[in-house]
Amino acid sequence: MPREKIVAHRDPMSVEYSRERWEILRRLRDEAKEIMHLLPIKSYVHGSVARGDVGLKSDIDIIIPERIPSYLVESYIDYQSRYLIQATPNSAIKAVYEIDARTSLTFPLTPFNNREMQFYDFGGKSDLTTQRRVMGINKKLLFVEPIPKGHIEWSIIGREYEAARKLNIDEDTVRERIRVLTRRDKIGRTGVYLRIPVPPNKSVEEYLRNLADRDPIIRRVVRER
Repeated sequence: MPREKIVAHRDPMSVEYSRERWEILRRLRDEAKEIMHLLPIKSYVHGSVARGDVGLKSDIDIIIPERIPSYLVESYIDYQSRYLIQATPNSAIKAVYEIDARTSLTFPLTPFNNREMQFYDFGGKSDLTTQRRVMGINKKLLFVEPIPKGHIEWSIIGREYEAARKLNIDEDTVRERIRVLTRRDKIGRTGVYLRIPVPPNKSVEEYLRNLADRDPIIRRVVRER
């Protein structure tokens, strides 16, 4: 998918949704709910499907924000592949299940810290128990605030405090996301420290233990968290 470019210093602008966009949103939410209802534990959809500002190429990203045994996922959903991901050497290690080409389910194998939890509030998350869309910030660093006909959007650059207050997250979290996404905008995708497929004959927990035995950085994160 083409990388979204940051939009800086935009005054508030109203965006009215077309019938096609409402239909895309309904379809993506129905697909997400189908998966979420199968899981025996609380889950959320995050990003554009939670906010409502979807497009033809929008993904469905589902998050379980707490540590769970992987069999709770694998007993209830079908998936195409699994991998472990870690953003930086100090970040939580997560399991990602690719359900299909545009749908993924993520949960932590080591606990999230407060800022990592707030990452999902930054982008907007919803358990989809109601039709309500939620506020959040997209990859263009535009604050998306739902209104009946669509949404209002405005650049968070220079308005970090206001964005943090509206989302009830730390201003430092907002500034960190601006730093990461601005850097990506300048130099392209920055990648992640770890992204490795899990073999079909191992559980994600077993494979993480194997990696920790060989990699002192991973071992430290597993032990300290």
